Amino acid sequence: MTEPNTNLQAAALSQVTVTDGYCKNALKKEIVYLLSLQEGRLLAGFYGNAGIKTPFVRYGGWESGLIGGHTLGHYLTAVSQGSVNPAAAETDRKKLFQKVKNIVDGLEECQSAVGTGFLWGAPNPENNVEAQFDHVERGETDIETQAWVPWYTLHKILAGLAEAYKLTGYAPALSVAEKLGDWVYARVSQWDEATRRRTLETEYGGMNDALYTLYSLTGKEEHALAAHVFDEEELFDRVLSMQPNVLDDLHANTTIPKFIGALNRYLTLHGRELSGEKVDASRYLRAAMCFFETVTTHHTYVTGGNSEWERFGKDDVLDAERTNCNCETCNVYNMMKLARGLFLVTGDKKYSDYYDNAFTNQILSSQNPETGMTTYFQAMASGYFKVFSTPGQSFWCCTGTGMENFTKLGDGIYYRNGRNLFVERYLSSIYRGEDMEVELTCGFPYDNTAKIKICRAKETFLLCLRLPEWAAGYPEAKKNGKPVKLLEGSGHVTVAVKEGDELSLTIPVEIGMKGLPDGGNAFAFRFGGILLSVDLGSEDMRTEKTGVDVLIPAGEPKETAVKVGDLYGLFEEPTKFFTREGENFVMKSEPPLIFSPHFKRYKERYAIYVRVKE
Repeated sequence: MTEPNTNLQAAALSQVTVTDGYCKNALKKEIVYLLSLQEGRLLAGFYGNAGIKTPFVRYGGWESGLIGGHTLGHYLTAVSQGSVNPAAAETDRKKLFQKVKNIVDGLEECQSAVGTGFLWGAPNPENNVEAQFDHVERGETDIETQAWVPWYTLHKILAGLAEAYKLTGYAPALSVAEKLGDWVYARVSQWDEATRRRTLETEYGGMNDALYTLYSLTGKEEHALAAHVFDEEELFDRVLSMQPNVLDDLHANTTIPKFIGALNRYLTLHGRELSGEKVDASRYLRAAMCFFETVTTHHTYVTGGNSEWERFGKDDVLDAERTNCNCETCNVYNMMKLARGLFLVTGDKKYSDYYDNAFTNQILSSQNPETGMTTYFQAMASGYFKVFSTPGQSFWCCTGTGMENFTKLGDGIYYRNGRNLFVERYLSSIYRGEDMEVELTCGFPYDNTAKIKICRAKETFLLCLRLPEWAAGYPEAKKNGKPVKLLEGSGHVTVAVKEGDELSLTIPVEIGMKGLPDGGNAFAFRFGGILLSVDLGSEDMRTEKTGVDVLIPAGEPKETAVKVGDLYGLFEEPTKFFTREGENFVMKSEPPLIFSPHFKRYKERYAIYVRVKE
């Protein structure tokens, strides 16, 4: 395993301005949606449970069920991110920050009225605001009448409060979070082992992650001790064993955050004292790394997404599980968080490779660029189409993570190691640090040259540029118009630069193909890092419901198959089998297929994986 390198620091969201046109539109659409929602309606359930009269009525969809209140946590994180995002208009940032204050102040009022530190926004048919937690402790988990993942919901609220404080500095957010963390500790410290096991059988999001973060802000040992209650040691042991099929039939989005929490234990506590003892959290880091490796090696599609109907299957069974319910967006949101954290610890560029691919081909792909609405699933079977949420009714889990995804588009591009700057994603943007300002302009894959301008720098520094896994050859560089030698190491190329320098980096780009472990002749095609898919038309695009009010495309899959004259030649040099026409790529096959960037596809049926025969 890669040795930890804890000197890396991620650039703050407030330091990165994304200038890419597609992303600018995505942010704009998201902010319009966030500003259209009324914080009073998101707070309505919290006021009701606190006995405070309010003229507002809670939203419908999931917000009217026992999971009600989870959206407020996501929303609080999203408006906090948006309020410090320099790519947003200043007037919008001010409006978003006002919403941060309104929500935090509202939660503070509710918390004071309840008097225990507890906060809750879901319907309360039993006239007991803690009823869902009581039910879960007894193993009573009917989602309509007893309990629908209350700890998961609480995680979103606690995480939103922590992010509000970290991003905006609004002090009451930390005060409310601290009291809520105290309530958690008071409750979980009373559990016996049987109660703990029953409780942790029900999805609890990333409670360990949120509480470790809270501890990092408050320094209260109780918060770290409470976090550790949610560390599932048996699960970590199973994953560390690296045995085959260790994830089979596990609910993916229940499982991924547990390992984000394990990693956070390492980041927060490793080598430090807790309750008078020095913490060795290296095992938790290894568990997170093994889990990431298992998911990406055995359970991941070409988009970076995973799962079928929210669950992992057996190792390397992916083609057989391509349906209309693959790749829950929440899963990728969480896998990207895990990848980002592991890159910070290790500096291993495989984590940046994953983040970059998932961002482009799953996250950007999840938003309707006209409406700003987002997907729950993204089908991997041919013949289906993307189905998006509705503005005021769905409030799915992926609606909430969608809010967060599109207010932090600048995340994961720049990292610092001392005075050195790492560029991990080739997305047009500007990084403004205290000691430097760097402008990145690129249009991969269609323009295969990135231009990097050092607008301001106190001193000479090293620019460390990721060698992406999609590169078709070694890059070439020019500094101030003259060829310059690049030094290679740890999956990056480096060059020394100073204020006023302009660097151009040319990375060869070609068509590549990706298969499936059980796919036989099923292949997906990419141009550089951009996934391509085939337009299958828009006829009869009916939807149906699955799960709890989740919309999916209806009907049967439509197998897409072609013949090529030289299958071996296709494997060796796939670029030769395509003709480029702008952003379209015509496959020289029978019948000919027209591929185009999948992330831009939102109106029609598609095929990502194509059966190729000779």
